[in-house]
Amino acid sequence: ATIAAVTSAGPISVALALIAGCGGAGTPATPDAAPFDPSDAAVALPDATPGVPLPGFGDITGACGAIDAAALTGAAPMLYRGDLDFARDRYDDPAERPQLTPGGQVIVASDNAGGSSIFSETFAFELLARCELAALVKLETEIVYDVAGDKTDILVELDGTKVGVSVTRAVTFPFGSPYTPLAAQELVDRKLAGILESSANVSADDAWQKQILAVLAYDTQHADVFADAWAAAEPALRADTLVLLFVTDGDDLFIYTDS
Repeated sequence: ATIAAVTSAGPISVALALIAGCGGAGTPATPDAAPFDPSDAAVALPDATPGVPLPGFGDITGACGAIDAAALTGAAPMLYRGDLDFARDRYDDPAERPQLTPGGQVIVASDNAGGSSIFSETFAFELLARCELAALVKLETEIVYDVAGDKTDILVELDGTKVGVSVTRAVTFPFGSPYTPLAAQELVDRKLAGILESSANVSADDAWQKQILAVLAYDTQHADVFADAWAAAEPALRADTLVLLFVTDGDDLFIYTDS
């Protein structure tokens, strides 16, 4: 099984979910989370969605089909962990675009709102579509806000619920350098604050019930440090955000270079 957890930070204790892994060819996921003290959190075992992950580009293992109705409607922050393995086959666009979900094909063919993150946004959506059966509703440039400020990257529908999705990458340059706790904490705090701001400013027509922070991590060390930084973040920043933290493996540099 792969651990999907909300851990406690200081005096704050929140729920911890231990999610059974699901992956291609019936191969179970291997744990990649740091050891934890079970006394720090309650444990729940939500049922995974059967029949996932859906076929697609890259092998998904870990917390797949684990975001249930309780997570979407509850007030507790959650963190889910998994892996996305490209093996020796890096994604080549547009040649391999037909292997993406319909929503993923729309995202990868679109102009995002600046920066170099189209592949990370595409595959963050692919994880949600293939594991959680999410449907694309709007791109970043289509979401309407009442007040200017931070924006979310994608609007999706999940189990009939509108969910905003913010995407980021946990990576250090030059590649292979260790991820520092300071760098992780700065990223965690900035992304969580941006999620709260965009949630407050979004228009009523596009308003979502929940936001997901989808994180693609360069390796397990990066994922572990990010998870620790998330656990140490102020409870008011974590709020009710769900975090999807996936390590990418194999020929994955395109995720981090967008080329």
